[in-house]
Amino acid sequence: MAGCSSRGVPALNARLEASAAADRRLPAMTDAASDGTPDFLRLDSEEDRRSFRRWFTFLAEVQYFTPAERRPAEITDCAALLRYCYRQALRSHDSNWAAQCQLPFLPAAASIRKYQYPFTPLKADLFRLQPGPFVAPDLHNGRFVQFADAETLERFNTFLVARDVQCAVPGDLLFFRRLGNPAVFHSMIFIGRSQIAPSPDAYVVYNTGPEGNAPGEMRRLKISELAQFPDPQWRPNTANSQFLGVFRWNILRDTR
Repeated sequence: MAGCSSRGVPALNARLEASAAADRRLPAMTDAASDGTPDFLRLDSEEDRRSFRRWFTFLAEVQYFTPAERRPAEITDCAALLRYCYRQALRSHDSNWAAQCQLPFLPAAASIRKYQYPFTPLKADLFRLQPGPFVAPDLHNGRFVQFADAETLERFNTFLVARDVQCAVPGDLLFFRRLGNPAVFHSMIFIGRSQIAPSPDAYVVYNTGPEGNAPGEMRRLKISELAQFPDPQWRPNTANSQFLGVFRWNILRDTR
């Protein structure tokens, strides 16, 4: 049997070291909550979770105060508002970003530190489409996408906190399911106290979605107003079977 040449050893060692370094750069492909969201997306620190909530709620509320012609064209219904605010809350909020978003002012909040969208192992595909825990092949098998409707966001990207709206904290979501064939899902963002027009009241913000030929419109209601909404199917109380409850983004789940 021919012997091995020692001349190839340095090159082999270099390749092994490069491969090990690449492995160290990859985040762990784990899902501590088995909810379908990879741990590399979860915001581990309270500081990051607080920053996300501040930005997410600010971005939702500012759309209400923005004239329709200046609002991002993608915000056409309730789910689109959630997707837009979610992605933008995860960005680096530098001067270039602020100029692109044409925001009238910025909140006194830091960007999250763990990562900045779209620089994630999933790139821009942040929303899960199917049930089951996250596994490494999900990076490439189409289980994560850029688009998700309200039902998909509720089922695979958030978790139930309570059916009592008093348990909501800023950045939580209210989901409703109007019965029919097919059922219609609707979402609202609980922003708590306003960051734009100071008030002791707690608010929700949502987009109505198109109705007939009319485009969707942004609405901002006090929780007390929503509790007395003329159409009882949109009241967030336990007596309303179409109110699914208060939900929270999976990335905010504390898995310690």
